[in-house]
Amino acid sequence: MRERTRRDLLRVAGGAGVAGLAGCSSLGLDRSDTGTTDFENVDLPLDLDDRAQSLDGLTTQFRQGLRNHGHIDATIPDSVEVEWAVPANRGDHTASKGSPMPAPSGGVLLADDTGRIQSIASDGTVRWSTSISDDDRGSHGTPAVADGAAYVGTYDGVVSAVSVADGEVLWQTEVGDAAAASPTYHEGKLYVAVEYATPSGTVVVMDAESGEVEWRDDRPTDHPHSTVAVDLERDRFLFGSNDGHVYAWSVSGPERAWTFDTGGDVKAPIAISRGIAVVPSWAGTVTAVDVADGAGLWQFETDESVSPSDDPDPVRTGGVMCAPAVHDGTVYVGSHDRNVYAIDLATGEELWSTPTDGWITGSVTATNGHVLVGSYDEHLYALDREDGSVTWAVEGNGEVTSAPLVADDGVYYAERAPEGGDAAGMCYKLVPA
Repeated sequence: MRERTRRDLLRVAGGAGVAGLAGCSSLGLDRSDTGTTDFENVDLPLDLDDRAQSLDGLTTQFRQGLRNHGHIDATIPDSVEVEWAVPANRGDHTASKGSPMPAPSGGVLLADDTGRIQSIASDGTVRWSTSISDDDRGSHGTPAVADGAAYVGTYDGVVSAVSVADGEVLWQTEVGDAAAASPTYHEGKLYVAVEYATPSGTVVVMDAESGEVEWRDDRPTDHPHSTVAVDLERDRFLFGSNDGHVYAWSVSGPERAWTFDTGGDVKAPIAISRGIAVVPSWAGTVTAVDVADGAGLWQFETDESVSPSDDPDPVRTGGVMCAPAVHDGTVYVGSHDRNVYAIDLATGEELWSTPTDGWITGSVTATNGHVLVGSYDEHLYALDREDGSVTWAVEGNGEVTSAPLVADDGVYYAERAPEGGDAAGMCYKLVPA
């Protein structure tokens, strides 16, 4: 594999032609996962419930579906420009920030670390803005949108339901000391990871209409930030925790099914594809785990050769705090070692890697031909899925840690507030240049 520097890659960024944005009517539908790819040494059933999981009344959800696969059935332009930027995040807490989600009436919904949720029209006009928390860390989660409501958690331990039409607060329920992860919605239920201060944590199942907590586990974890992933075919829902473990329960029970120890904090969402859970860990690894029984399948190690003297936080050198995207049998994930990796889902073999100039702690979005990923170097990158080459790179003002959203009218993403000063982190809309 030919080695490339970031400077070499950026030299070819920008492209010449312009391709239109074309989205699928159901963002949760990952048609490739119903295929018949030969998994060689991995004898697991393929997912056959994609359509059921994407058309169950859900409008939009973080990571594009119950299994957090991060794929959007869309194409992106060969070059882009910023159409508008709207102020969003203002805090300096280092966790990844919330991501824009499609609003039913067009434009996006965005929860930010000021404790508000905004509805932003496609022309950049703020339709409404509602404060749902006065905690100084606000929200770092992404709304799940269903049945006319947006559901989001905040760092004061409250889950809120807000009307997408006018921003009215429908209900608020305190579930613990912090609810930093994005809620997962399925058939009128919300699955939410909850933190306690001891430290410990749990997962709750809530009624989406009333906000009532219907079930909770017995606080098995250390500060879970990881968004719950649901695999209906295998009767499992699962998340990761700061104690390094993945915890899985049966959807039908719910009862604890298994745990798996990665050896490092699991802070990012876990992606599921073809019965395999793809788990990022601060151990500097990406691990594949059998969703049904919790058996480890393979482990990929990121580049730990990054010099601690060059890294502002040596403890996290080589760690993985990036939500992976999985599509067509390939895993796409970023790392604190500053690289974006493509990994074979069946074997764990590296297919390519692309360097950036900063940590990658946000969420990867895979489209039909590209991988979109943000970096601490303040760029959003569009990488070719085949070889990792840069199609374009857009520079903003702050570190990019949100999941990019590809909609019919543009590409949306959000950033952290720039370090120092009073400038806000922005929510951007990109359009063909």
